[in-house]
Amino acid sequence: MSTTSKSRAFPTHIVVFLAPAVIVYTLFMIYPLIDSLRLSFFATGPDNKEYFVGLQNYVKLFTDSNYAPRFWGALKNNIVFFLVHMLVQNPIGLLLAALLASGGWGRKFYRTVLFMPTVLSFVIIGFIWNLILSPLWGVAESILKAVGLGALFRPWLGLESTALVTISLISVWQFVGIPMILFYAALIGIPEELIEAARVDGATGWQVFWRIKFPLILPTVGIVGILTFVGNFNAFDLIYTIKGALAGPNFSTDIMGTLFYRTFFGQQLQLGNPTMGATVAAMMFLIILSGVLIYMFLWQRRVQTVEM
Repeated sequence: MSTTSKSRAFPTHIVVFLAPAVIVYTLFMIYPLIDSLRLSFFATGPDNKEYFVGLQNYVKLFTDSNYAPRFWGALKNNIVFFLVHMLVQNPIGLLLAALLASGGWGRKFYRTVLFMPTVLSFVIIGFIWNLILSPLWGVAESILKAVGLGALFRPWLGLESTALVTISLISVWQFVGIPMILFYAALIGIPEELIEAARVDGATGWQVFWRIKFPLILPTVGIVGILTFVGNFNAFDLIYTIKGALAGPNFSTDIMGTLFYRTFFGQQLQLGNPTMGATVAAMMFLIILSGVLIYMFLWQRRVQTVEM
């Protein structure tokens, strides 16, 4: 057998198929990310030239009286934003998925209706909910009065104590279809033989779900959790649409995305600072990277160990 026949030919066709995606991803994702990280170590001097300053921008972000309150406030609000989605959106998505997977008439119709808000534009969602919750011309107060709960109505989007939670719940309403579909796909993939065997042994529906179905969809639970984390710490559009870049009232809805936008591009009388904006973006990247690493090395490994 010749040496040529022994050695395998280089898989040129794989390079040809992957090259377009790799090039586009590198140009529009990898290069901007690396350049943003690079820019965070520089500062603009009086002559409008960039000078290397090391970690000074990060120290300034954490300690400066102009930046630190806004950064720590945005980080705190982002954590609240994420927790609302984890504790409200994902359990509701799991409940809806369990109901859909149980069968029944109109399953496809309800699945489509529940997922429909996910594909709507942020601008449409923000405009609609601004109209609904407006204390001047919104219908929320009328609906509450019609059911005898008119005294509970407040200008929820205008109060510092309720604005962030209100926007978080609007986001939950919009995106609950994503965890619902992921959980639904996992549930219908469970072999029916396992369910039937449990029922023969006398297990109730509640026991079947928590002792058989839920352990089997734990990998999907982890995926939904990390997708929620990444999506929430990248969030920007909905808050910008409803409250603007200032994330009012009094920055009570300010998150990392709006802080980055305001710092990098400027807002009203505040001039933009690209190097400090890049520093905020770098912190967003580090926070998201930390969450992904925790998921990979703690949750995913633990789930794989349990499955083995």
